[in-house]
Amino acid sequence: MLIFVFRAIIIYVMITFSMRLLGKRQIGQMQPAELVVTFLLSEIFSIPMQDVSIPLSSMIVPVLLIVSLEMLTSVISLKSIKFRQLLQGNSIILIKDGKLDQSQLKSLRMTTDDLLEELRKKDVFDISTVQYAVVETDGSLSVMLKAGETGVKNKNMDYSTKEVTMPYVIVSDGRVIENNMSLCACDRKRLDKLLRGHNADVSEVMLLTLDKDGNSFLIKKESV
Repeated sequence: MLIFVFRAIIIYVMITFSMRLLGKRQIGQMQPAELVVTFLLSEIFSIPMQDVSIPLSSMIVPVLLIVSLEMLTSVISLKSIKFRQLLQGNSIILIKDGKLDQSQLKSLRMTTDDLLEELRKKDVFDISTVQYAVVETDGSLSVMLKAGETGVKNKNMDYSTKEVTMPYVIVSDGRVIENNMSLCACDRKRLDKLLRGHNADVSEVMLLTLDKDGNSFLIKKESV
């Protein structure tokens, strides 16, 4: 029993020391290489914890080697922009000047639903208010709203603002979302009228949103 306690203490100290050397990034902020190193270390640490027949020395050497390699690549990344881009990749602009880059969306294998979900996590419920949206190298989404869409509120202002309603996705990648139509009092007749107003067919629509106030936003598919 004592040997398990002793090994657990040593492994705990090694994990803490290794993580301290690697830095303080959270899992969601890790670059791909850093995430791989974390997975490798977890596997190496778990083996001697489960099997007491394996000497702890067999764990220390690979751990020190992996940590050293990670620190070395970090130093090289600081010195070389090309090496950093090769290791971490580049940020990708999905929305530029208010226009969705559908080719970049496809290259990331993201759907419009995925994009809208990420925007909602940033408290952005209307894609038409977005000026820029950038997917960072760690996978997070950075958003800049259009001028006048910052949502600043001042209780001392004399004028009253109209209550904002949430836009619902009516058409996504050429498919009509029937469940959302009733949420904004939309039927097929109204949908057809909206499409005619934008001179578009359902199959030509990448994204169409509509709120309860009748405000719509449409993005056509890019021609291949």
